[in-house]
Amino acid sequence: MEGLRLDIVTPDKVVLQEEVDYVGASGVDGEFGVMPDHAAMLSALKIGDLYYRKGGVTGWVFVSGGFAQIADNKVTILAEAAELASDIDVDRAEQARARAEARLADPKPDTDVHRAELALTRAIERLRVARR
Repeated sequence: MEGLRLDIVTPDKVVLQEEVDYVGASGVDGEFGVMPDHAAMLSALKIGDLYYRKGGVTGWVFVSGGFAQIADNKVTILAEAAELASDIDVDRAEQARARAEARLADPKPDTDVHRAELALTRAIERLRVARR
C-alpha cells in the first residue's frame, strides 16, 4: 500500500512536507479522515486542528482556515495560517486570548465583534493544539 504525501502551505511558508499514513482534519461540513487511495475531494477547513499519523506517531498542526485538496495519494492543505504544535508560542496565544476576551467583555462602539470572536477562536484552538 502506498502512503500519503502531506503538504501544508501558507502564503508565507511551507509548514510541513511529509509522507504519512493518515490525515485527519476539521472541514466546515465536519471532520474527515484520509487514508491511501482516498477519493479525490476538496474541502474548506475551519479554524482548528489537523493531525497526521506516521508509523504510529501522531503529529498535530493548528490550521486557521483554508482548503484541503485530496487527489492521487496527496493531501494539500492551503491555509491562511498554520503552525506545528511544537512551534506554537503558548504565552503569545494566552495573551491573544486575553485581548480577545477583553474586547468581547467590554465592546466599544467601534469594536468589530466578529473579528474579536475569530481572534478568540484562533487563540483557543492554538492553545488546545499546543497542549496535545
